[in-house]
Amino acid sequence: MASSDVGGDATTGGQEVTDSGVMGDINVTPLVDVMLVLLIIFMIVTPLIAAGFVAQMPEGAHLKARKDDPERTTFGIDKNGNWFINTKPIRKEDAQKLLEQEFLKHPDDKVLFVKADRNLKYGDMLAVMEVAKKAGVAVVAAVTDSKPGSEEQLEIVKEGQ
Repeated sequence: MASSDVGGDATTGGQEVTDSGVMGDINVTPLVDVMLVLLIIFMIVTPLIAAGFVAQMPEGAHLKARKDDPERTTFGIDKNGNWFINTKPIRKEDAQKLLEQEFLKHPDDKVLFVKADRNLKYGDMLAVMEVAKKAGVAVVAAVTDSKPGSEEQLEIVKEGQ
């Protein structure tokens, strides 16, 4: 039996080989390798995208507790200096335009709540305030975490009033 016959022989491993020495079967091993690498990449990136932004808020004392309102506009800055509007990552160049669009949804409420990482440089916060001012924001409110033990002090203050 010649090596160009269908089915091949023992030296070709059962694969069809033409007179030019080219195998007629498709090698799927590289395809499987690429697909596994893509799977791993998506498994790592997807939770990071879904998480929004993560920042350690500065601590404050004598704070008024407020629940998160999904209608209010929140601007976030993580420890790497990345910007977010309502937990969606944005480019710094698009911030003013996106804030203007966000405040068109509720034109009577021009308050911007800013959540920034405590280790952020003050200049980064000033840049956000400048963009907010250009976008027509009336009030910039800083969001902080309560210091441990300050909740008890807040309750004492409430009882005394």
